[in-house]
Amino acid sequence: MISIITAIYNQRAVNELFLESVQRYTHHKYELIIIDNGSTDGSAEMFEAAGAKVIRNGVNYSYPKSQNQGIAVAQYDWLAFLNNDIIVSPDWDRTMVASMQKNGLLAATVCGVEQVESEAATRYLKRRWHRIKYSLSLFGTSKPILRAMHRFMYPDWVGFCRDRNERFAGQVKEGFVGNTVMLHRDALPIIGLWDERMQAADFDLYLRTRTRADSVGDIKPLHICLDTYVHHYIRLTMKAKKTPPTFADAANLITKEDKWSAEDIAKVDALPQFNMRRAR
Repeated sequence: MISIITAIYNQRAVNELFLESVQRYTHHKYELIIIDNGSTDGSAEMFEAAGAKVIRNGVNYSYPKSQNQGIAVAQYDWLAFLNNDIIVSPDWDRTMVASMQKNGLLAATVCGVEQVESEAATRYLKRRWHRIKYSLSLFGTSKPILRAMHRFMYPDWVGFCRDRNERFAGQVKEGFVGNTVMLHRDALPIIGLWDERMQAADFDLYLRTRTRADSVGDIKPLHICLDTYVHHYIRLTMKAKKTPPTFADAANLITKEDKWSAEDIAKVDALPQFNMRRAR
């Protein structure tokens, strides 16, 4: 049983695609918890009509504060923190939980365009997505256009995901792709809730798990499940005319340099995905 926690602010077309993929492809029994940060386009009502538990903030809170609100009402032990601008893969939750259990992980992420099994494979996906995204975004970011982007990127989405699951079943590598994070509730007494000062929450979670693994050893660092692929639109809808308001808790936010030492940050920079960025 899984508690899916997602924060939203408008983006109705994206939210509809997200909901459709979660409903179609989630294997286990789940509850969907939506943190609505002041949407005005009917997105909150849409999720409520679909049976989701919607927390209405009325103002736009940062990612970590929103996720902690979801944890406070979540019923189940597996906590899935999903961005709203994603398309999940068939049985994403089943394969991810199985991979985490096999590898003794209490915290993990999916793979996707941002990072897969090798630099070459990641570079191919990024270049392909870049061409498709920027070509079709000239026509806007409506639901049909977003759906077309996904279809051009993956002509056979089910087959693409099945192939990855078969080739990389149970394989993981240290790192993170932050659009989809899975935590088991047993991780919370060890590393705590999301740090509400850190909008760079995936970066922070990796370092928290890595530091704890190095110092105590009762949790493994954040890993990427290579058999669980999720498509992420990657900031595409940030081009929309109506931008989110300033975070209501902006005064509470700090940078990664405020919290972490240069030595700690270097541990993230040493991950293959960040080495790739610097090499381009």
